[in-house]
Amino acid sequence: MADPEFYDDEDLPDPSLKNIIEQDTLQWIFVGGKGGVGKTTTSCCLGTQLAKHRKKVLIVSTDPAHNLSDAFCQKIGREPTPIKGFTNLSAMEIDATEDLDKMQRSMEDATGAGHDEDGNSGIQSLMTELTNSIPGIDEAMSFSELMKQVQNLDYDVVVFDTAPTGHTLRLLSFPTILEKAFGKLMDLKDRFGGLIGQASAIFGGGSPDQVQAALLGRLEETRAIINKVNTAFQDPALTTFVCVCIPEFLSIYETERLVQELSKFGIDSHNIVVNQVLFPEKDAEELGEWFDSNKDGLQKEAREICSKMMARKRMQDKYIGQCFDLYGDDFHVVLMPLLDHEVRGVEKLKDFSELLINPIDLEE
Repeated sequence: MADPEFYDDEDLPDPSLKNIIEQDTLQWIFVGGKGGVGKTTTSCCLGTQLAKHRKKVLIVSTDPAHNLSDAFCQKIGREPTPIKGFTNLSAMEIDATEDLDKMQRSMEDATGAGHDEDGNSGIQSLMTELTNSIPGIDEAMSFSELMKQVQNLDYDVVVFDTAPTGHTLRLLSFPTILEKAFGKLMDLKDRFGGLIGQASAIFGGGSPDQVQAALLGRLEETRAIINKVNTAFQDPALTTFVCVCIPEFLSIYETERLVQELSKFGIDSHNIVVNQVLFPEKDAEELGEWFDSNKDGLQKEAREICSKMMARKRMQDKYIGQCFDLYGDDFHVVLMPLLDHEVRGVEKLKDFSELLINPIDLEE
């Protein structure tokens, strides 16, 4: 490896996620990172291990490009779906857009608001104005619907398989977004109350006071839920964030950005999973010595294949070394090997998950 001393120091945190499994107070575990680094696999493996120690575990995908169904090789929907082979593990895939549409329809029913010739209601018009003025308000409201639903379910711990980093960081800023939304709505009420009244009449029902009251009420409910959730998220006894990356420059850079943002929002993070590592137990220099002493006996194609593999191994070791430089003293850094097969299906997930808890011995 880049520098063996990183792994020999007994004072370094244990290179596994055993600390998460053993912390039985945890209720919310977020798994996040750059796109394509193995967040879903890590989430599923973590859920698999938690199911050994907790009564009821739920894995929730908040990524619009859902992959839980593919990982478990079974259909997973918007409601908690029991995972085959487990009695206490379920998963669900959330559609934020559908949640927001459902919420709008319930508000329209409550206010009696009709629709114009284009099919738009007063609620939709106000929501469009808010969304255009405050990017992220629609996500904030749909996230609050998700959290309200999850909180009503009886699960000991929830693992969130999150969207790529940018979406995740917006999630953390929702309390701020909602404060802006209240200010914007009150501004709209003061400046455009007459227009809203005319629009309500055109839409065929729902007085402006009803429309505004419905939206203000829903925003207030959303703010209360997210503020409560935000308080829980900032409690390290209840919430932690697992950062996932691969040993490449952009991914390590994104992880550093994520760690800094999590710190800014007061969210605990002390675990990093590095996926797709070539021969984690071997050092590039050691492999290089083997290659140099044997390459003359290899066919040309085999030499080229080994040469490319060695180049990749040296690059990975460099970034793994940087990762330990940055986080080795304070974080549990777990190196997960690149396999010669996909990790799909319950049995393969169970096998791979063991490496999160009992990592490869780097000193062998």
